[in-house]
Amino acid sequence: MSDRHTLHPFEESLASLRDNILMMGSLAERNLTNAANGLIRRDQELCNNAIVDDEEIDILEKQIDSQGMEIITRFQPVASDLRVVVAAMRIGSNLERVADQAVSIARRARKLNQHPKIQESILIETMIQKTIALFKDSLRAFSDRNMDLALTLKERDREIDRINAEISGQFTDAIGFNLEQIRGYMNLIFIARNLERVGDHATNIAEDVVFAESAEDIRHSYKKPEN
Repeated sequence: MSDRHTLHPFEESLASLRDNILMMGSLAERNLTNAANGLIRRDQELCNNAIVDDEEIDILEKQIDSQGMEIITRFQPVASDLRVVVAAMRIGSNLERVADQAVSIARRARKLNQHPKIQESILIETMIQKTIALFKDSLRAFSDRNMDLALTLKERDREIDRINAEISGQFTDAIGFNLEQIRGYMNLIFIARNLERVGDHATNIAEDVVFAESAEDIRHSYKKPEN
């Protein structure tokens, strides 16, 4: 009985940390979706929402870091529980960076929306869909503690890398024929790069799920080719 009383505050603290990660993930997903839809629909309000709402995610990241450190110092968890706490703190950091990428996309989308639509911008929509789906699955892998799903995400990130390289090359080529739209094409190139980085952060989240569940560190097991 005394052991259960001792463990109960620890379990509550872990549950609270997990809930905050899930909340932060939901907010980051919302911001990324708003930024992407702001670009596709040329909707300035959605872009503005993605930018303004980033502050809430920044606050949550600090709270998660504080919670994690408090759990470590207060309860001195054993190895398996310590992995969960460390992984959660790293996931929080990656979620904050996803939100930052969403802000960058939204800001560039606002600039693009002030000018006539660039026809080739439709090329980026497939990359948007794949990136958001990858990010959602990284959150689902964490929520469900699904290591099998987590292990599939790195390969899907390679596809996003390939699309980024392909469409960035196409936009670069298009600049030569449309010099008056050079700023627009450059914004699209940077948006593609933002999406590629979201894929990286989603993969990082998946790697931390594997680490928390199995103690296996699969980081750097696949290195991206140099540009």
